[in-house]
Amino acid sequence: MKPLAVDKIAWAAQMTCLLEASAEKPGNVTRSKDFSDSCYENFLVSAMAIGPAFQNAADASVGETIRRAVRDTQRLVSTNTNLGMVLLLAPLAKAAANGHSQGLQAAVSEVLEALTINDAEMAYEAIRLAVPAGLGEVERYDVREEKIDITLRDAMMLAQDRDTVAREYVTSFENTFNLGYPTLLRFWEQGHRMSDSIVQTFLSILAQVPDALIARKNGLSVAEKVSQSARKVLAKGGIFTAEGREEVHNFDRALRDERHRLNPGTTADLVAAVLFVFLTEEDMLEHFPELIRRW
Repeated sequence: MKPLAVDKIAWAAQMTCLLEASAEKPGNVTRSKDFSDSCYENFLVSAMAIGPAFQNAADASVGETIRRAVRDTQRLVSTNTNLGMVLLLAPLAKAAANGHSQGLQAAVSEVLEALTINDAEMAYEAIRLAVPAGLGEVERYDVREEKIDITLRDAMMLAQDRDTVAREYVTSFENTFNLGYPTLLRFWEQGHRMSDSIVQTFLSILAQVPDALIARKNGLSVAEKVSQSARKVLAKGGIFTAEGREEVHNFDRALRDERHRLNPGTTADLVAAVLFVFLTEEDMLEHFPELIRRW
């Protein structure tokens, strides 16, 4: 993989967020369904807000990209819309800027190995600024601490058992590259609409990886039950069959309440990472009109 031009990195990050928010994924904010504290338009504005940070991802550290993207988002949107996405997209963007003869995942591995204490400090600052839902406390290296003496990857290693985003940092984005990306690519190559492919990929990830945001809010057993429900939806064909679409509708309704306790938000973040890989590895920015025609 050759190093990606800075304008393409920014476009890929922004388009990733736009596509992710625009697909009718069960339990998430979508074009047709808002939350009480956030709406679809918030996600559109957030997608635009991260552009300057990712335009500079080649020269900035991962921590700098995370902090600037979250700061810029917070200037325009009053709620946390994209922290998880930014945490995942920042090392992917840096890797795309670096390039690697063995592909993007190999480049990401090098980026993750090179993360520093300064990256951790800036990422922690961004997390405090975003105030993510369901954030608990831990005994060591809690994000509320301002003095950090471990690298960002080491910090993620400590959180990997309870946080899927952290686990991606430790496993060189295993779920992104080995589960989500090949799934989305297969659906696209089979000729499915892009919006349907995103929803089916979302369901496929959720079926195998209990959502960390649901687990933080409700406990792991509840998150596992939601994953079980996603497997049942897929068994009916998911978004690709009439019976499956009815199950998707019922699943979506079951996930929604006024407090958004069953919002599979971390799964949506993983979908964003998958979309970035899809756009860059498949050179889809050069064929974006086709993608939109098949939306």
